[in-house]
Amino acid sequence: MNHKKGFTLIELLIVIALLGALAVGLLAAIDPFEQLKKGRDTSTRNTTSEFYNAVLRFYATNANLPWNVGGATTTFSAQPMTSGTVTASISTLITAGELKNKFYTLAGVNNLARIYITSPSTESMIACFIPESKSFKQDLNVVFNNIGSSTTGCVAETAGGSTSCYWCIQ
Repeated sequence: MNHKKGFTLIELLIVIALLGALAVGLLAAIDPFEQLKKGRDTSTRNTTSEFYNAVLRFYATNANLPWNVGGATTTFSAQPMTSGTVTASISTLITAGELKNKFYTLAGVNNLARIYITSPSTESMIACFIPESKSFKQDLNVVFNNIGSSTTGCVAETAGGSTSCYWCIQ
């Protein structure tokens, strides 16, 4: 009697099917697209905070916001960071040493376009963005509209509502 050692085709197919089922379960648990959204939101939040803190430092040193240098009294509502007023302010902050020279490169144009800046008075600033990931949408700081005012529809968005809710720092 001649017995060959090894696995039968059926045994191999069962093991492969079990490994495939485990891989599908792992992918469902990790949700790679949600992880990408969370990473993009984290990057945007960090860029928003960096810009906000640079403006605060500039204000503490110069007693003016960067868009009010030279006696201007500019106020504006919900301009993306890629707009002329904010772009000029970023250059002012870089020149003053409050932001790194490579701020544009590090932040990325798409990231900057997601951030909205509001200056309701000559002494205040609000920076906001719409989060994409589920975890950021459920953050307690996501209760604002694009100009930093609290809005009641935001809680409904996490449950499928239609109100755009922003993460803001002010």
